Amino acid sequence: MNSRSHRAALFDGIEEGGIRAPAYSSREIHEHENDQAMDSLHDRVSVLKRLTGDIHEEVENHNRMLDRMGNDMDASRGFLSGTVDKFKMVFETKSSRRMATMVASFIAVFLLVYYLTK
Repeated sequence: MNSRSHRAALFDGIEEGGIRAPAYSSREIHEHENDQAMDSLHDRVSVLKRLTGDIHEEVENHNRMLDRMGNDMDASRGFLSGTVDKFKMVFETKSSRRMATMVASFIAVFLLVYYLTK
């Protein structure tokens, strides 16, 4: 073999100034870019799906909590209306000084119970 063919075999694919890129058709390049874009979109959709599931779970938890709070408020409203009715009876039948003492005592007990249950 001559030195020219050895040199060509040794440096096949290398041009002056760098490595010669393999010849891909523009269709293959576009196919590869499309595949990469689809993989990227698939990853993004998966992240969005997980995020949407987490948001749904959080909303369900908040709805349950709000329902419990609404029920608690209804119970408190019933208790308070019963207490107001009792106060009306007391105000109609007792003297004003005794009534003021009773109201102050009730408010103190109510606040004490409120802070103890909180």
